[in-house]
Amino acid sequence: MTSDELPVLATPRLRIAHAQPGYERQTVAFFERNRDHFARWDPPPPADFYTTAFWERSGRRAVEDFAADRAARFDLFDPHARDPRALIGRVGFSQIFRGPFQSCILGYQIDAGYEGRGLMREALAATIDYMFEVKALHRVQANHLPENVRSAALLARLGFVREGLAKDYLFIAGEWRDHVLNALTNPKFDASALTRS
Repeated sequence: MTSDELPVLATPRLRIAHAQPGYERQTVAFFERNRDHFARWDPPPPADFYTTAFWERSGRRAVEDFAADRAARFDLFDPHARDPRALIGRVGFSQIFRGPFQSCILGYQIDAGYEGRGLMREALAATIDYMFEVKALHRVQANHLPENVRSAALLARLGFVREGLAKDYLFIAGEWRDHVLNALTNPKFDASALTRS
C-alpha cells in the first residue's frame, strides 16, 4: 500500500493523516514532550519507545495493519502552527473484528499544550465518521480510568454510552487498574451487508 492510498482527513482546525513511516522524529518529540502528561493514563512503554527505530517499525506496522483491515491509526497536525509537521495528537482504532461483531477499540492522546480547545472532539468526530461510513463498522468501544473525568466527558459529548466497569483491566503506574467501558454504535449501519455473498 502506498502513502497515496492512506486516508487523510481535514477538519476546520486539524489535518488528520494515517500513520506511516517518515514521522519518527515528530512522534518521539511528541511522546518526550508529554512523558509526564501521559504516564498516569498509559501502560508502561517498551524499553525502546522513545527512539526513532521504534517508531519507524510502528509506522510500517500501521500501514500493514490498515491494509489488512486490522487497525487504523491517525496522526493529528495543526496546519496553522509554526511547524505544521509537529505531531499534536494521535487517534487509534485497533482490534478491528469483522463478521457479526464489526467492532473496534478506540484510543487517543493529545499534547498537553493543546488540551481544552475541543480539538480531540473534532478529531474523534471526523475519525469515527470515517470508521462508520468508509470502514463500515457497527461499534466503537472506548475505555478510560474512572478518575479520568476529561475522557468521560469527551466520550459522553460524542454520544458514547457507559456499559460497565472492567476490574483490573490494564497495568498502569505499577498496578492493575479498573476501566470504565463505553461504546458508540453506528446508527446507519447496513446489517444486510453481513448476509450478502
